[in-house]
Amino acid sequence: MAYHLWVALSPHGYGHAAMTAPVVAELRRRRPGLALTIQTALPRDFLATRYGSDFTHVTDIPDFGLRMTSATGVDLDATAAEYGRLHADWPAVVERETERLVAAAPDLVLANVPYVTIAAAARAGIPVAGYSSLEWSGIYAHYLGDRPESATIAAQMLEAYNAGDVFLQVTPAMPMPRLAKLKRIGPVARRGDDRRSELRRRFGTGRVGLVAFGGIDHALDWSRWPRLDGWTWLTTLERPDRGDVLGWEAAGMGFADLIASVEVVVTKPGYGTFTEAALAETPVLYIPRPDWPESPHLDRWLEGHTRALAVPLDALFGDRLETQLRTLFSLPGRPLASPSGIDEAVETLESMLDGNRVHCGCS
Repeated sequence: MAYHLWVALSPHGYGHAAMTAPVVAELRRRRPGLALTIQTALPRDFLATRYGSDFTHVTDIPDFGLRMTSATGVDLDATAAEYGRLHADWPAVVERETERLVAAAPDLVLANVPYVTIAAAARAGIPVAGYSSLEWSGIYAHYLGDRPESATIAAQMLEAYNAGDVFLQVTPAMPMPRLAKLKRIGPVARRGDDRRSELRRRFGTGRVGLVAFGGIDHALDWSRWPRLDGWTWLTTLERPDRGDVLGWEAAGMGFADLIASVEVVVTKPGYGTFTEAALAETPVLYIPRPDWPESPHLDRWLEGHTRALAVPLDALFGDRLETQLRTLFSLPGRPLASPSGIDEAVETLESMLDGNRVHCGCS
């Protein structure tokens, strides 16, 4: 029997798409012929690097996550205004998405982690699983919970999440004490192939590093970034006109393979980059993000599974970068992580496709 999976992805950076792709790939391997629709504002070209080209792309989605001023800076006023507009006629928003899903008639909805989609699928009577390391009601309450409209908006968000059949909480994750149908699963990420010898041949340098901030641009002052003898830097950011800093696409390989092939990743806390680095034992220099609710949980898990060091942005400039790299590389090795959450998630989704009731193991 041919099935149709509808995947709704928050377009807040690339992490939601990256962490969902291994689960979808395994589900499609087990269920040949599974039709795939991806609903997200992320560009199709990026999605194709993670999901292949065989999917229908729906770019219209109410979900937006947060409005940002940089890779780590939240624009609180813009975010509050956007949520105010989204929830001004909440029943109508859910109804529009319900009509969309009824017309498409998928057999299963997987949402990482748009709550409107979950509410709409539940209203349409379509099995739906939430899935992520975070949920927007908790993020919203953390940043905007003191605003007069927040109680109503947060309650609608939470009700939407709890309308789903199950919420697959991947490891590591922020706490989600208000979600009623949590099912905790292991880490989910693709373990990349180590192709560092290929990188060295391609760039003619002894060492290659990656500077990446999860799909949200970061205004890095490259004029302060030192030139280190024997190093080439690849980046997802806007790059300077200098020979030792190139776009990551110049590597000619997928992102997970790239993370597994570089000497170090310089990044911010984020599920996809952290887990892919840990699975490959790639050392990580990361800029702390103490205001982000996921951070302490992601940071602690990363530091338990690969050499990792939290450093302020200024510590990456001038001769301080070389010092930080020496400190990072001198750290002892860590136990290798396993992407056990992939099979756990797929088993739940297969059960839902087969019409079986999900046992969330809620606590």
